[in-house]
Amino acid sequence: MIGSAVISPDGNFLVALENGIGYVNRESGEVTMVASPEADIPGNRFNDGKCGPDGKFWAGTMSHVYEPEKGNFYVFDKDHNITRKITKVGISNGMAWSLDHRTFYYIDTLAHNVAAYNYDKNTSEITEKKVIIDIPKEDGYPDGMSMDSEGMLWIAHWGGWQVTRWNPDTGEKLLSIPFPVSRVSSCTFGGDNLEDLYVTTALRELSEEELAAQPLSGSLFVIKNIGYKGLPLFEFGCKTAG
Repeated sequence: MIGSAVISPDGNFLVALENGIGYVNRESGEVTMVASPEADIPGNRFNDGKCGPDGKFWAGTMSHVYEPEKGNFYVFDKDHNITRKITKVGISNGMAWSLDHRTFYYIDTLAHNVAAYNYDKNTSEITEKKVIIDIPKEDGYPDGMSMDSEGMLWIAHWGGWQVTRWNPDTGEKLLSIPFPVSRVSSCTFGGDNLEDLYVTTALRELSEEELAAQPLSGSLFVIKNIGYKGLPLFEFGCKTAG
């Protein structure tokens, strides 16, 4: 079960899987596990993950059956050290770093909000958590998250039929883009100039009637030239300058 994947320096995949973190050889498909921080918690699995400005892989876990406060959030470095950063997580999901790399934004889906932490790129420490955006329950659950070149946050809404854009400084919703499916799971920018928005969706736990009403569930959507520009992703093992 693949929670998330990034490119490792040798061109293979670094992945967060059901039972830990490992590498996948892109040619052979061989999986080499290197960290299993929750080997003693068989009911958990890894979920969303992303590389930060420190060049480390940040990824969190969740309960298979969505139990609150059963997950954790970790940081994994190129020397295969893994450190727990946040405990008692419901569903570990979206993450982003501010333009000046001094703030880390994080979504625990079951908390229905976005939290901000002070972030130190040199030590990978996150401190002084504060909630900056509250997501109304009628808007669905906040899931995957991305940031644009203006420092605004883009959030996918599981069960909410939409992707939204927010100002993290004010907590104001700036934009809502409706989708023809309810399970909107993540969003990121791509294309030659990072001006296209890629949006993943799911069909998990939809009834036959719901699937008939939203047949595009599980599709990957692309909104070309959305009017905003994304940021290059951070690379594993490569600390950014500044």
